Amino acid sequence: MRKLAAIRKIDGIIPIEGADKIETAAVGGWKVVCKKGEFKPGDLAVYCEIDSWIPHAIAPFLSEGEPKEYNQVKGARLRTVRMRGQTSQGLLLPLDVLPKDILDSGKAVGTDVTEILGIQLWEPPMDGSVAGDQKGAFPWYVQKTDEERIQNLADSFEKLKKLTWNVTEKVDGTSFTAFVFEGQFGVCSRNFELKDTAANFHWTASKKLRLEEAMKTYSAGNFDFAVQGELIGEKIQGNCYGIKGQKLLVFNIYNISEGLFLSWENVEKLCEELKIETVPLVHSTYTIPSEYTMDSLIQFADGPSALCNKRREGLVFKDAGRTNSFKIISNKYLEKQRDNA
Repeated sequence: MRKLAAIRKIDGIIPIEGADKIETAAVGGWKVVCKKGEFKPGDLAVYCEIDSWIPHAIAPFLSEGEPKEYNQVKGARLRTVRMRGQTSQGLLLPLDVLPKDILDSGKAVGTDVTEILGIQLWEPPMDGSVAGDQKGAFPWYVQKTDEERIQNLADSFEKLKKLTWNVTEKVDGTSFTAFVFEGQFGVCSRNFELKDTAANFHWTASKKLRLEEAMKTYSAGNFDFAVQGELIGEKIQGNCYGIKGQKLLVFNIYNISEGLFLSWENVEKLCEELKIETVPLVHSTYTIPSEYTMDSLIQFADGPSALCNKRREGLVFKDAGRTNSFKIISNKYLEKQRDNA
C-alpha cells in the first residue's frame, strides 16, 4: 500500500535565489517548497506525496475560495508545481497536525499516517467503459505491481548503482491484467476482476487480441500465468498518445505456478508467441553512472515518447532477476499535466 502521508525527517534546507519568504526542504529524494524558517534540518514533519487528496480541515490554505470535493471529502489535490524556478512536489505539515494520542505514542520516522489524516489517493474520473463491472476482488494468486518512486529510495540510492537495469518507458494508461489459472481465464483492472461485458475496454481488448485462446493454449503445455500491462487509447487518461481505439502494452508476465516474474527477455519471447506488444524498451542493460545524483537520474527520465511525438511520462527500472524495481515520473511531464489541467 502506498504511503501517501508519513512521518519523515527534513534532510536539508536549500535557499531559493531571490526568494525572501520561501525555501526548499529536502525529504529523501523529494524537494518541497515551504515557508522560510518553518522547518530546519533534522526536524520531523508529515510529508504528503503528490496526487494525495488533502482534507480541507488539515490544510485549508491549499484551497482558493470554496474547496472542491472528491469522494465526499472537501479538500485539494497535491500536484507538481514550480515556484520561483524550483520544482516542488508534495506538502510538509508540522507534526501537531496529528491527533494528540498519536504524538504522545512517539511514532517513528516512516510511520504511515495516511488513514489517520483521512488522506486519499486522487485518481482521475474514469469512463464507465474503463472502470467496468466488478466480478470480484483481484485474484490472490496474481502478484500486483506498483513500483516505488525513486524519491522514496534515497537511503539505498548508492546500492542501486551496483545493479544492472532493464529500462522501459512508463506508459500513461489504465492497469490491465489477464490470467489463466487452473483452466479459468479472467480479466482485471488494477483492483478488481471484471465481468465480461460488451462495453468494457479491458474485455474488448482481450477479445480483439484473442488472449483467452492464446493464453490457455500456452498454459496447457507450460504453466499458469498472468499478463500485466497498460491499456491506452481513446477515453483513457485523455488519450495523450492520440491512438484510435485502445491498445494493450505489456510490461510484466507473472508465472503463477512458480510465483515469480519472467525476465524481460522471456517477456518479449512470450509476447511474440501470444502476438501482443510490449511497452517500449529504452535500455536492456543500463547501469546508473557512479557520478549521478538523485536529481541527475530524475532528469534522465525526461525525453520523448517512443509512442508519439510528445514527452514520455517517465521510466521504469527492473533488475535482471525482477526482484528490484522503481519508477521515475518525469517532472517536465508532471508540470505539463498541471499546465493542461
